[in-house]
Amino acid sequence: MSSATPGVAGLLRNRFVQAILLSGLFLQIGIWVRNFAILLFVMDKTNGDPFAVSMISVAEFAPIFIFSFIGGTFADRWRPKRTMVWCDLLSAVSILAVLLTLSFGTWKAVFFATLVSAILSQFSQPSGMRLFKIHVPGELMQLGMSLYQTMFAIFMVLGPIMGTFVYQRYGIEVAIGIMGVAFILSAAVLMLLPPDKELEETNKTTTLSQEMAAGFRYVLSKKALTTLGGCFMVAGLALGLIQPLGVFLVTERLSLPKEYIQWLMMANGLAMIAGGGLTMGLTKKLAPQTLLAFGMVVSAVSMIVTGLSTSLWLTLGAQFLGGFVLPAIQIGINTMILQNTEEAFVGRVNGILSPLFMGAMVLTMSMAGWLKGVFNIVIMYETAAVLFIIGALLMIPLFRMSGIRPELEP
Repeated sequence: MSSATPGVAGLLRNRFVQAILLSGLFLQIGIWVRNFAILLFVMDKTNGDPFAVSMISVAEFAPIFIFSFIGGTFADRWRPKRTMVWCDLLSAVSILAVLLTLSFGTWKAVFFATLVSAILSQFSQPSGMRLFKIHVPGELMQLGMSLYQTMFAIFMVLGPIMGTFVYQRYGIEVAIGIMGVAFILSAAVLMLLPPDKELEETNKTTTLSQEMAAGFRYVLSKKALTTLGGCFMVAGLALGLIQPLGVFLVTERLSLPKEYIQWLMMANGLAMIAGGGLTMGLTKKLAPQTLLAFGMVVSAVSMIVTGLSTSLWLTLGAQFLGGFVLPAIQIGINTMILQNTEEAFVGRVNGILSPLFMGAMVLTMSMAGWLKGVFNIVIMYETAAVLFIIGALLMIPLFRMSGIRPELEP
């Protein structure tokens, strides 16, 4: 108990952690205002057309599948701090173009705001992971991931409220503008990061294609990473089925106005804060494999209840349950990647595993609107639950390989 406190205090004194948390704060404000404003805006413009709503998610996640490996490879070649700063600045410039198009062109330009930031994040995110590997001591890595995910959890509560308020009070132009300002502030904060002096120059004798091939060989040589890839793919198929349909869960299963989705997100976010705090306290007692498998099984239960429920309070309870274990899933995944990957390969490993997850997600996400019309939302959620259970079963070889049983260590 006493050893946990110095660990957190030490992390918060880390210059990298300070800068990355403040940068994340600005980005979370911009992203959540954008996500909810665009969702409500498209719902209003299309009268709740399922295909149009699902295309918001495709615009957000398809670039992750397409650009993740390329971005990860360049993240291993480029200076990570400089890469992150430039990605934020370019995202801010793209927001200006979107605002001009909204003023003089078509409302469909809102999809472009999501698309560009999603593409650039594929270069920025693996650079952040690489910096995390460099600047955070190994024994504090899982604790650091817990702290970072707790910040995301807080915005799961505040984000939907902010996005809904800004859109209803000020409109889509102000919401998109806030996103642009947030990217500029994030870039300014990232300038406070320690310089890239520790990083050696990229080996000029290798080509981009050679480094990509080396990345694939590296992942295939690591049993933990290949197993994690299979788990990623199944989880992506599951989440893609339900990710675009949350608003229809509110309007159809609960027969409530679409704005009520913010309360489901709040329940999920409050649970993430509580779950993140608990997970942070258990990082020394639970292996990341255990966190991930446990989180997937409980998430499956949450999906089953969410799909069957016609009561707001029961649905809120199921969302709370799912949110409570989400930090365990995220922390388990990120910790496993960092623990099983050398610093020189972090970008490429992330760039290989993420497309497995995102590609599967985009595949089912692009069909979610059509599948909802053919079947119904209950079947969609129950199918997603079954896929999550399959993903948890795929984790079993990792316990056998490491000799860790899926239970609390003494």
